Amino acid sequence: MSGRSTYYITTPIYYVNDVPHIGHAYTTLACDVLARFMRLDGRDVHFLTGTDEHGQKIEKAAAAVGLAPQAFADKVSVSFRDLVTRMNYSPDNFIRTTEKRHYAACQALWEKLAAAGDIYLGKYAGWYSVRDETYFVEGETEVGPDNKRRAISTGAEVDWVEEPSYFFKLSAWADRLLEFYERNPRFIAPESRRNEVISFVKGGLQDLSVSRTSFSWGVPVPGDPSHIMYVWLDALTNYITECGYPDERAPLWKYWPADLHMVGKDIIRFHCVFWPAFLMAAGVEPPQRVFAHGWWTNEGQKISKSLGNVIDPVELVNTYGLDPVRYFLLREVPFGNDGDFQKRALIGRLNGDLANAYGNLCQRVLSIVARNCGGKVPAKGPLAEADTALLERAAKLLDLVRAELAEQAFHRALTSIWEVIADANRYVDAQAPWALAKTDPARRDTVLWVLAETIRRVTLLVQPFMPDASGRILDQLGVPPEHRHFAAFDHALEPGTALPPPQGVFPRFVETAKAAS
Repeated sequence: MSGRSTYYITTPIYYVNDVPHIGHAYTTLACDVLARFMRLDGRDVHFLTGTDEHGQKIEKAAAAVGLAPQAFADKVSVSFRDLVTRMNYSPDNFIRTTEKRHYAACQALWEKLAAAGDIYLGKYAGWYSVRDETYFVEGETEVGPDNKRRAISTGAEVDWVEEPSYFFKLSAWADRLLEFYERNPRFIAPESRRNEVISFVKGGLQDLSVSRTSFSWGVPVPGDPSHIMYVWLDALTNYITECGYPDERAPLWKYWPADLHMVGKDIIRFHCVFWPAFLMAAGVEPPQRVFAHGWWTNEGQKISKSLGNVIDPVELVNTYGLDPVRYFLLREVPFGNDGDFQKRALIGRLNGDLANAYGNLCQRVLSIVARNCGGKVPAKGPLAEADTALLERAAKLLDLVRAELAEQAFHRALTSIWEVIADANRYVDAQAPWALAKTDPARRDTVLWVLAETIRRVTLLVQPFMPDASGRILDQLGVPPEHRHFAAFDHALEPGTALPPPQGVFPRFVETAKAAS
C-alpha cells in the first residue's frame, strides 16, 4: 500500500464531556481494522487513540457535577478505555491531553509558530460555540424563533465573546494550502470532502484566534500563562506528541508523518485546514491522508439525547455479539457516506451474511470432513476446471482487499470477500461432496480440500474485521499462528493435518422481546 514499512494511524481523540456512543465506536473500529490488516501485511504499525480533556466545555461539565476538571476527565476517560477492551480494538497507545509530555509538545509547537512570525497578540470579538469549541463569523450563524443565535452548521448556541487573544496568521496560508492540496490529491478523502475543503479555503481564510483568557482549564501559553491555548491547537498536537515531538530523534518519530488520520466529517476543517497550516508553519511535514466518514442516524431519525435514541455500542455488542456488530458497521454503508442504523438490517446481515453464507459454508464443509476424512485435512487429487476457478478467485482476494483498504473502502473489501463465499457455496451445491462419498471418494476429498483451502484464504482476510470468529475458524482448519499473516497467504493446507471437531461460529440470531424493544 505504501513504500514505507511503517504505518501510523490515528483516531481523533475523543472529547470527555460525555460517554462513548456509536460514532466513537465506528471511527475506532475502522482504524482497528486497518491497523490489524497492516500488521498482518507485514507493516510496522502504530495505532493511536485517546481522549481530549481540555477546554471550556470540560470545565463547565465538571462544574455541573461538582468535580474538578482533572477528576472529571479521569472519570470519563475510563469509559473510552473500557470501550477499547469491549470492542476488541488493538491500539498501541491511548493518549490523554492532560499528560505532561503533551503540555511540553504543545508549548514547543507554539514557540515554533511564534518564532516563525505566525502568531501575534490581538483582541478577539465574535461568536463562539462552547459546545463545538469553535469560532463562527456572523454569516455562519442565525437567530432562531427562540431569539437564540446558533451555528447554522451544527445547531449549537453561540455567545458573543470579547477578550485578548493570540492569533495564528491563517489568512497567509490559503495559497500554500491550495498548493499543498494540489500536490497531494490523496490528502483529503472522500472526494466530496476534498471539494468542500478546497471551496472553503478558496473562499478566503481569516486569522485564527488560538488562545482564551476567560477560563483556565488547558495548556498555558508559554511566556503568557494568563492565556490558555485554543483547544483545537492543543488537541491536534496529540498526533505528534505521541511520536516524541519536539524531539525528532525520538524512537517513535519514525512513524511521522501519519499515514492516516481518521475523523468524522464534522471536524474535517480542523484536520485539513488548521492542522497542515500549523505543521508547515512549524517546519513539520503534514500527515499523508485525512479520511472523513459520515454520520449514523437511528431508524431514520437524527441521533440525539433529547430524542432518547443514542446508540450504545456496548449494548449492541451485548445483544448481537461483538464480531457480528463489527462486521455490520463496516459492511452496511459505503464508508464515507452517512448511514441509517436499522435493527432489521443488522439482523439480516447476521443471519444472511454470517450464519447462512459464511457460517454454514464452514460448518457443512468441516462436518463432512470430520465424518468422511478421519478428522484430517483431506487429500488433494487432480484439480478440475471448477476447482481451479474457485481457488483462483480466492487467491486474487488479497490484492483486491489490499487495494480497497488503501482507499478505506471497507464495504467493497467485504463485498469482494463475500462474493467468493457465495462462489464457494455454489461450488458445494454443484459438486455435492456428500454424494461423491459413495461414487468417487477421491474426488470427494479433492472437492473438500478445495473448499477448506478457499475458507482458509477467506478467513485470513476476515481476521481484521472479526478477529475472534476468524481465529476459531482457523483453529478448526488447523492453521498454526505463524501461518495466519498474509506472507503465508499462499501456504496451502497440508493434507493429513489433524483437525479438531467442528463447531458452529455464527449462530442465527433469534429476536427476543428484549432485543426487539
